[in-house]
Amino acid sequence: MQSHSLYSDEYQSVFLKVFGSTPQLRLLDFFIDNPRNDFSRNEIMDAIGMAKRTLYEYLPLLVGEEAVKVSRKIGRAELYVLNPESPVVRCFMRLEEELTQPEKAASVEEEVIVSKTLLG
Repeated sequence: MQSHSLYSDEYQSVFLKVFGSTPQLRLLDFFIDNPRNDFSRNEIMDAIGMAKRTLYEYLPLLVGEEAVKVSRKIGRAELYVLNPESPVVRCFMRLEEELTQPEKAASVEEEVIVSKTLLG
């Protein structure tokens, strides 16, 4: 059975289509899509199809910016959750909300297609 990453082209969110699928944005998008749940590093890697090395490089950056925080520890494992009080998170959540409104999403996707066509 083949697993499908949530961040393959087939399942990519409007947010990632517009801003790109960088590791930081993939992580932030994952947490914004799951704001009330906390996750271990292994759960995050499995859910978004991210390599361990990449996760270990970029997750601490989001923690350092307080966009994501450690919610609890189970044994030696730390679980991470979105920090809804973070100004960065609030801004991205408002932006994603705007992008996911059907009429706005279609308009933004058309602009992205036109921009990609013009840029070659």
